[in-house]
Amino acid sequence: MQPPPNPGPPFVPGPPPPAAPNWFNRANPARRVAVIVGSITLSVLLLCCTGTAIIGALDGEPEPSRTGTAAEAQQPIVAAPAEGPAQTESPVPDPATATTPPAPTLSSAAPAPVVQVTTVTERATIRYGERTVKDSSLAEGKRVVRTKGVNGVKTLTYEVTTTDGVQTAKKLVKSAVTKQPVTQVVAVGTKKPQSSRCDPNYTPCVPIASDVDCAGGSGNGPAYVSGVVKVIGTDIYDLDRDNDGYGCD
Repeated sequence: MQPPPNPGPPFVPGPPPPAAPNWFNRANPARRVAVIVGSITLSVLLLCCTGTAIIGALDGEPEPSRTGTAAEAQQPIVAAPAEGPAQTESPVPDPATATTPPAPTLSSAAPAPVVQVTTVTERATIRYGERTVKDSSLAEGKRVVRTKGVNGVKTLTYEVTTTDGVQTAKKLVKSAVTKQPVTQVVAVGTKKPQSSRCDPNYTPCVPIASDVDCAGGSGNGPAYVSGVVKVIGTDIYDLDRDNDGYGCD
């Protein structure tokens, strides 16, 4: 057997050629962002659809039919460059369609007032009257009470109405005299005053005269006195002959 011919120097492999860049690397930054966002959105939708199918199976509901594949139903969403935070406008209510809130209603009605009717008895005083009579034995103008007056009593019955404890009406339903008053009687004197014709030295009356003698005696007057008189002053008429203080005894 002959030895193989000389193959020459051994083969030494060189460095591998650089890999050609793929389409993602060749894409611009905006497209890369769009692809990433679309992939994330597609993953979320797949998870939601899968969860809905599982819940429907557990609840016994038929899984909603879908046409096409998820890749056909969902297209990559290219996000536009953000220019600033999104602003939302509050809707302005239309006055024509705006409704007025209902007025508040009372939770409970006001309590009805408490009305009571009671009977009350009161006593009133009846003032006594006065009557005057003439008395000729009294000096003119002199007044003497002959009968003392006494007040009477009258009983009054009322019907009293109260509302929530406050008196709102009072009506007299009965009046009766329970004690009659006594009229007071006053005597008024009518006797005219007389000038004194008696000597102040004697009592009872001895007339004033030029001379007074005891009646039935030997004296010649012109005035006489009947009965015994007491000397209370000076015995000017000499009636007390025995000086015992009494004359014509």
